[in-house]
Amino acid sequence: MFKIDVFCHIFPPRYWQAMTKQIAGSAYMQKRVRGIQALHDLDHRFRLMEPYEGYVQVLSLAAPPLEALGEPTVARELARLANEGMADLCQAYPDRFVGFVASLPMNDPDAAVEEARYAIDELGATGVQIYTNVNGAPLDQPIYEPLFAFMAERDLPIWVHPSREPEVADYRTEDRSKYDIWWCFGWPYETSVFMARMVFWGLFDRYPNIKIVTHHMGGMVPYFEGRVGWGLDSLGKRTDDPEDLAARERLRERPYEYFRRFYADTALFGALPATECGLAFFGAERVLFATDFPFDPRGGGLFIGETIRVVENITASREDKERIFFGNAQRLLRLRLPR
Repeated sequence: MFKIDVFCHIFPPRYWQAMTKQIAGSAYMQKRVRGIQALHDLDHRFRLMEPYEGYVQVLSLAAPPLEALGEPTVARELARLANEGMADLCQAYPDRFVGFVASLPMNDPDAAVEEARYAIDELGATGVQIYTNVNGAPLDQPIYEPLFAFMAERDLPIWVHPSREPEVADYRTEDRSKYDIWWCFGWPYETSVFMARMVFWGLFDRYPNIKIVTHHMGGMVPYFEGRVGWGLDSLGKRTDDPEDLAARERLRERPYEYFRRFYADTALFGALPATECGLAFFGAERVLFATDFPFDPRGGGLFIGETIRVVENITASREDKERIFFGNAQRLLRLRLPR
């Protein structure tokens, strides 16, 4: 059985060189990514992949976001290096890498659409990756709508990766988030906030066929089903803000129904109960196999096996497990699998 890892990360060689020159090693996520060999060493990466029969990857860049690395000119140059580099890797190693997800310079919204067009039409990208915010700014703004419209028109997925920096403090009296709380709890929160903003922006009403893949099983959303369900049915009754009061009335369906239109992945670090919860919320037809490779305590050698173990042991039919392992990805991404 094929196992298509749809949310795993890499740094192509030319991008890796340019990125590491661009910012200091202490900057956002740099200490973490610089210490993971499999992000940039293909021989090491292949050794980690080898034990798992039928295991193939869809490539995407790791954090930090391009827009966090520099001004729009820098982000545009890095995006082109990354996308051409990932396309080259897919062409060189089709038995390992069955597709890639384009990175975009989101601090230049017009250029982001053009880069998406180039990556899909010229390089064969299977979709695009964005983050839950653009240097702290929300995405439910008119300047970003052309990108969503373009992806809906092409009927290819948008991958959404969480982003939150240590400088975003957990308390107003402090100047940083301590003990990796910004990552452990902040990233699932960021994903959930992004999803809510898309729902109340009316994105799914304007683009009913849009496909958005949320990393780490939709953040907090499946585990707060009651709050996004019955709880958000009461939107507008907790505050007097006119925007809140009007938001619920704009939607054609309950907020709950829109939350269930997102797709989600299994990158939950080997947590079986959490995977069961997400599967129950989104349904097997909207869950895709992913490991977050190579971000585990062993530099990539742990979460592949752990995530395979979890999917093999969830309460689901064989047909649903096949959908999760490869069927959903093959359908959404229009992939041709190696023989």
